Amino acid sequence: ANHFTFHGRRSHELVRLDGEDGLKVVPGSGLGILRETPEKSDGAAAFAALPPEVRAYARRPELLVVTKSASRSTVHRPGYLDYVAVKRFDDKGEVCGEDRFLGLFTSAAYSANPSEIPLLRRKVADVVGRAGLASGSHSGKALVNILETYPRDELFQTSADQLLSTSMGILHLGERQRFRLFVRRDPFERFVACMIYAPRENYTTELREKWQAILVQAFNGTSSEFNVHLSESVLALIQITVRTRPGQIPPFDVHEVEQRLVAAARRWDDDLKSALIETTGEARGNELLRKYAGAFPAGYRDEFAARTAVHDIELMERLSDAQPIGMNLYRPLEAAPGTLRFKVLRRGEPLILSTSLPMLEHLGMSVLDEHPHRLTPQGASAIWVHDFGLRSALGDAEIEVDALRPVFEDAFAAVLGGKVENDDFNRLVLAARLPAHEIVVLRAYAKYMRQIGFALSQSFIESTLAANAPVARALVELFKLRFDPAQAAGAGTLAGGEGREIGAGLGNGGKLSED
Repeated sequence: ANHFTFHGRRSHELVRLDGEDGLKVVPGSGLGILRETPEKSDGAAAFAALPPEVRAYARRPELLVVTKSASRSTVHRPGYLDYVAVKRFDDKGEVCGEDRFLGLFTSAAYSANPSEIPLLRRKVADVVGRAGLASGSHSGKALVNILETYPRDELFQTSADQLLSTSMGILHLGERQRFRLFVRRDPFERFVACMIYAPRENYTTELREKWQAILVQAFNGTSSEFNVHLSESVLALIQITVRTRPGQIPPFDVHEVEQRLVAAARRWDDDLKSALIETTGEARGNELLRKYAGAFPAGYRDEFAARTAVHDIELMERLSDAQPIGMNLYRPLEAAPGTLRFKVLRRGEPLILSTSLPMLEHLGMSVLDEHPHRLTPQGASAIWVHDFGLRSALGDAEIEVDALRPVFEDAFAAVLGGKVENDDFNRLVLAARLPAHEIVVLRAYAKYMRQIGFALSQSFIESTLAANAPVARALVELFKLRFDPAQAAGAGTLAGGEGREIGAGLGNGGKLSED
């Protein structure tokens, strides 16, 4: 009745060949693309190559089989051909052959109500009856609506048993913002049909591509196609068909595959919420989420994980007029030896690159890159996050980040605030782990020596001390022993005469004896 566009037709006999089932083409039965030609195989070899469990499907006493072919149509529309097989039975009621038809269902077959198509009408009635729901109830009406709007190809091809299981699963989803995966395996293992129900607001093309890649890997597929169904429902339906090779579909756990899809669908905001609540507690976490959920631009989200953002939020919460910047020196897990990253957070205006680069270079670092991000917390001033990639002047030597972090951050803040000069004496922060306020001592001595006519320049002194970091540290320690009152009070506890002589020297105007 013009509901099927025929492309080919052929009859087969199911026979025993060498103790195994085989298909034999009935001579003269081929029409259209299934007509017999010298170049074409009779199909027996292809059937024999199928796995035993797939060949056994030919013996199942099902009168009608509707599925998809592995071949695309070259006319009408470029979809995969519909495969319709009508099995024949002998006097004993056993399958003895089939009449196979290839073609495409027409638009009328897709738009007609299932009640107008005998095969679908019987299938839907069977499912509704077995579901046991009252016909006038809300759940009963919802189930009927699910079946009437069910993807038509799936409704044709799915067995009543699997249709009942899937439709009840969809019914239980309702309008809740939940995620579900339903999988149907082609009996001939030529494809795996997947139906994904996901919150509509989360769906994106990028996410669908991730899902396709996950499913192709899970089912050892060769390719995949998709269809997206969006309606007034809060859930979107994404159909993904994975093309497979017969006998090469690996064992799979639908729940495990579903969890992989869920993980891929998790938004950055979802991870941020979980991390905030886990770190700060539910009440404080929700409060911070309201303030910072929309603060992070796309570039930041691409570069940093949500858990990293929690640490940045903690830094931003400590910013004030008295403390307008926050810092974090860290080493990423994948960082090469000798490389670090330094994050600077500043309220209001961004940090000018021509200002920050000389500071970092004088601190013994080469700047490899810088990624700025403007954050806009709700009800607060904009905050700039500058993430610098650094390489140590010490080369590939291992750096103890935890030990370096406090002195490095304090030195950068002191230089940025104008409390410490921006020169190469600051290289001792990295080389000797000296705090900025202790380096001031060596800088003062160098300037004093220049005033009294010392021949060597300040740059020479800077490079010499940086190249001899232990000596620089020892000079600072000596200064503290001689002039720090706290050090002087403890000097008498030193062993032997050394302690007495240092104590005497400190009591004599700070002049040490020759010893």
